[in-house]
Amino acid sequence: MKKSTCWIVAIILTLALSIYQRMTGPTYAKKVTVEQNGEQYQIKLPRSGVQKDEIVTLKGVPADYHTSLQEFKQPQMHYRRYQSADAYTTVDFSWKDESWKAALPVQPVAGKLEYYITVGGKDYLADEPVVIRFRNDVPAVILIPHIILMFAAMLFAVYTFLLIVTRKDYKRWLIITVATLFAGGFILGPLVQHAAFGPWWAGFPYGTDLTDNKTLIAFLFFMAALATMKWKYNKWVVCLAVLMMIAVFTIPHSVYGSEYDYEKKEIKM
Repeated sequence: MKKSTCWIVAIILTLALSIYQRMTGPTYAKKVTVEQNGEQYQIKLPRSGVQKDEIVTLKGVPADYHTSLQEFKQPQMHYRRYQSADAYTTVDFSWKDESWKAALPVQPVAGKLEYYITVGGKDYLADEPVVIRFRNDVPAVILIPHIILMFAAMLFAVYTFLLIVTRKDYKRWLIITVATLFAGGFILGPLVQHAAFGPWWAGFPYGTDLTDNKTLIAFLFFMAALATMKWKYNKWVVCLAVLMMIAVFTIPHSVYGSEYDYEKKEIKM
């Protein structure tokens, strides 16, 4: 296998993992299909909000419900604090700018709400409400380089693995992988965490944030590969590190992340 082919395979796999991370992460809206007057409409419900009221939009659902044929039923949204015994607060959607819109009230940083909607008199997601977590807005100047470096580390790791499989020299790319992972995960990562929620690190030993923990696990495996670089079986350690990195990258982003404790009025990690 030529090096160019190795790059193509590495890029395809990295893109696939990036799409998976995007679709399972908290910034990816929940898709739901609602029905009104015999017509179906797919809408997106947000799962991440910044420090302002989050506007939920029923995009595409029309205002004209043919009220001459059936009773008009105003779309509604029902919300409460996540995992609380609170009663749901119900608000009506309002028709604004050619769409139905309703606002979820802003919560403290890392605060969460759970909510579901009613369209055409039918409840959607009442049994499994959408959970939305609020955060500070993260400056693009640190967020974009963090994302680029994290997926660059994955790209270089997969390329290193393919070089081993095809019996080519891989050690320079091992060093590049470790350096990229460190910069993305342990320099820019804490900056993003701090900007979004306050803590610099929410993984072991301070918290349970799987995003931080999986980065730490992957890095430790690569440090082991780096430390054993002169060992004749080093390639197997590197392969294990790459496979571990791929495995931890399949864990959805921000699982068990920072969460606001409404009783103690503080962020728990």
